[in-house]
Amino acid sequence: MSDTYEVSEIKYLRTLAKQYPTVAAASTEIINLQAILNLPKSTEHFITDLHGEYDQFRHVLKNGSGAIRRKIEEEFGSSLGAVEKRSLATLIYYPELKLDEILKKEENVEDWYKVILYRLILVCKGASSKYTRSKVRKSLPSDFAYVIEELLSGRDLSDQEAYYNEIIHSVISTGRAHDLVIALCNLIRRFVVDHLHVVGDIFDRGPRPHDILDTLIAHHSVDIQWGNHDVLWMGAAAGETCCMANLLRISAKYGNLNILEDGYGINMIPLVRLAMNQYADDPCACFKLDYREDEYDIRDAELDKKMHKAIAVIQFKLEGQKMKQHPDFDMSERLIMHTMNLEKGTVIVEGKEYKLKDTYFPTLDPKDPYKLTKEEQDVVDHLQACFLNCEKLQKHVRFLYRKGGLYKVYNGNLLYHGCVPLNENGTFKKVNIYGKEYSGKALYDILESYARKAYYSLDPVEKQRGRDLMWFTWENKNSPVFGKAKMTTFERYFIADKATHKEPKNPYYKLVENEEVVNNIMKEFGLSGEDAHIVNGHIPVEQKKGESPIKCNGKLLIIDGGFSKAYQAKTGIAGYTLIYNSYGLVLAAHEPFESVEKAVMDELDIHSDTILVQKVVRRKRVADTDVGKELKDSIEGLERLLHAYRTGELAEKDI
Repeated sequence: MSDTYEVSEIKYLRTLAKQYPTVAAASTEIINLQAILNLPKSTEHFITDLHGEYDQFRHVLKNGSGAIRRKIEEEFGSSLGAVEKRSLATLIYYPELKLDEILKKEENVEDWYKVILYRLILVCKGASSKYTRSKVRKSLPSDFAYVIEELLSGRDLSDQEAYYNEIIHSVISTGRAHDLVIALCNLIRRFVVDHLHVVGDIFDRGPRPHDILDTLIAHHSVDIQWGNHDVLWMGAAAGETCCMANLLRISAKYGNLNILEDGYGINMIPLVRLAMNQYADDPCACFKLDYREDEYDIRDAELDKKMHKAIAVIQFKLEGQKMKQHPDFDMSERLIMHTMNLEKGTVIVEGKEYKLKDTYFPTLDPKDPYKLTKEEQDVVDHLQACFLNCEKLQKHVRFLYRKGGLYKVYNGNLLYHGCVPLNENGTFKKVNIYGKEYSGKALYDILESYARKAYYSLDPVEKQRGRDLMWFTWENKNSPVFGKAKMTTFERYFIADKATHKEPKNPYYKLVENEEVVNNIMKEFGLSGEDAHIVNGHIPVEQKKGESPIKCNGKLLIIDGGFSKAYQAKTGIAGYTLIYNSYGLVLAAHEPFESVEKAVMDELDIHSDTILVQKVVRRKRVADTDVGKELKDSIEGLERLLHAYRTGELAEKDI
């Protein structure tokens, strides 16, 4: 052992000794950590492609993709009937709403409270058994910490009937039973699912992404892998105008401009004024909206179509400017607007001439088609300032940066949204980023690094390079979260020939059935073995065509089955979610969720078909997790400290 190593070792042990100054303190902590290692692994919940569908997201979050129902079944088995179990589950999901309904009908409220509190305590006790008493205590709501701790305390309630009944009687007589029921229901959900993974695409299409983010911010433990639509909003919040224009166009297309106005307080009046000034007499037939009739005021449709066209034209101009500024992005084939001949009514795409469906472009300068008019530039400047200064949007985006990244390796699983860019032969595709080639994990790392620079860098050059790469990440053929050869937005609006609308996918999407390729991807990110998996968002699984979300004997799991209502007609389902507990992996396929009101009144849950992906031979414990590795490192350090105390290398301190 070298002198340098000995010095650093002693410094490390002296630092550790400040926290554990005696043999007793160090020994006690070793015992505590060893005990924790033998607790069952806690439950992880994976969801993805939420696309603003707040009600369905909230319900899946509340029921833990069936984990709550399984916990109720474990605790009560045949001692409760199916109707009682269903009612109890609904109460745990929506305690405030269900309580109001029950208490209107219940004749003997005190007896009902006694029974339901007893049942909730049993479920809560079972759900909390995976955790240390310290963690349970820290999770308790302050108003009821003492009461709940006593009720969970390990006493056999049947032998302590008088004690239990007196606590319940006191809770009821002081008018706190209603609040205690709600607190227990919230606590059960907290204990049943310990950690949430959101594998991308919170934004776009659906109407309430801002409410989803408010819920995630309040969640006790969550991480996020950015999807292409998240990157789009993050880029806009960082001031990247191509991202902003794309975001606004998509919001207009899906009748969701109110997200910006009501959800984030973005002032849309300048865009309205531009739309009315330039497109007042234009039917904007190519810009029909994909709105939901039950959630959209049809009277807004004509104005929104004009706004839709106005921002689309701005987007195509801004993107043209970006492509010309960055030949290194290799997107010159997507420069289309300069090939339009408005007199002939044609456009040239990839060397072939097509008829234009729309030839009314009053803001287009044929000599410089990618230049914004003054009015368009004013709109862009105004909206950019609004995005940069929107307090709520910036709060949400900072949360995405703080809790997120382009991928995550967690407890032996690799999580990402989209694809790992591959060549046809399955090798990792090399991508040029500012003059240097990256592939595989290194490509993810460099793009994530620049995404953070786009938002946080104080260097204006690096910040702009980061902003530009945010747009690159949104729609470039080499972006891992896009994964297609091109984004044919222009063609879909203006060319009838559907052959031009095709967006060929990266070879990854056909190679995910190749186990050797999947093994190489896992190896690239440091994973191997039978317990390693890839959890992949972004790819709608068309269940009605017989597609399976399970690839390569369960090594790769695709959990986007269509949360978004815009996809459900195509996929035939309403999303896949995944549960990973100490017994293995469970995949759930959901049918569409009707409404919270129907779920509460009729006690109708989301119908889920569960598929056991993998059942472990030996129940997984904390020792088998990433946290377990950290605890083992801590134990090793404490054992070295204990040895130093006992050999006299370090002296114990007075407490």
